[in-house]
Amino acid sequence: MTMRRLMTVFAAAALLVTAPAAAVQADPGLDLELLAPSGPLPVGTRDLHLVDRDRADPWVPERRRELMLTLWYPAVNDRGPIDPYATEEESRLILTQIGAPGVPLDALTRVGAHAHTNGTARRGHWPVVVLSPGFSFPRGSLTGLAEDLASRGYLVVGVDHTYEAAAITFPDGRITTCTVCALFENDTVRPEQVTAGRAADVSFVLDTLSKRPDMQADWDRVAMAGHSIGGSSAAETMLRDRRIDAGVNIDGTFFPPVTRPIDRPFLMLGAENHGEPGNDASWDATYPNLTGWKRWLTVAGTTHSSLTDYGILSDQVGVPLQTLDGERCAEIAADYVGQFVGRHLKGQPAPLLRGPDAGHPEVLFWP
Repeated sequence: MTMRRLMTVFAAAALLVTAPAAAVQADPGLDLELLAPSGPLPVGTRDLHLVDRDRADPWVPERRRELMLTLWYPAVNDRGPIDPYATEEESRLILTQIGAPGVPLDALTRVGAHAHTNGTARRGHWPVVVLSPGFSFPRGSLTGLAEDLASRGYLVVGVDHTYEAAAITFPDGRITTCTVCALFENDTVRPEQVTAGRAADVSFVLDTLSKRPDMQADWDRVAMAGHSIGGSSAAETMLRDRRIDAGVNIDGTFFPPVTRPIDRPFLMLGAENHGEPGNDASWDATYPNLTGWKRWLTVAGTTHSSLTDYGILSDQVGVPLQTLDGERCAEIAADYVGQFVGRHLKGQPAPLLRGPDAGHPEVLFWP
């Protein structure tokens, strides 16, 4: 796939470009809300800034590679302020990058999440789930899934890959934007470079966090899930780092297709059109090389970003990305990713992954 074609795909996957500006009737005072977590535990959250002193940034080589993370984790209680979804400047940059005609540029500041900022962590040996967002999307685009997983008893680590997202805010107030977007437009970067860089990012994150005594986590039980190129990066990271025990690709083309065996559990969870056999050669080529436990599922009525926060939020501003109800999209993402990591990190039953389920008729099983 050429760079220009890749950028076209990313643009088509944008949050609100499914309707012309004249059709958008967003209420300037509209409050938006993510689906409440389904697990029994309260959720806390905090941000973390890491600097890899041993690695130059692949996109801005004069700087060391630095990353912003968000940690979501089981908390002692549900007291304290709710973590803001986005600052005003982040919202403006994200919605401008995505293309959201007619939607107030501060809309993402009014999204209601559920995790409590710096909530006291509940003691436990929690398995770990690393989340990698889609290209140009911030780590916050997977907040709903992250909160749900944390409420079920996981330490969830959302990774922002610097210069690959519309807006990343650092502790000193700097905001980086999507430098790599322009490089793609100029055909000077291959998507395989992005997945390789993200794999290096995640290995560095695991190296660093696993050495910290303040992390209530079990670093011998780790899964990685991602959306779009973040899902491709989950496969690439598994090939490079044996610490990843299980992986999930949410509707991402594999860059490159997997040609070496991945002998650990892997879930391919696709949108209706993109994820069906024959619609993405990289999925057809990869699936035979998933030699461990595996499933290939698609969700009827969805598009590329429906299983991120933007599926439910686009419904709430009146320009849905998909025909399937946005809340239902969020439920399906939480149910299937939750049961997948529950089975493979905790040994829990996963009845939804055995085959078609009458309660989830939208989810189709392939080979």
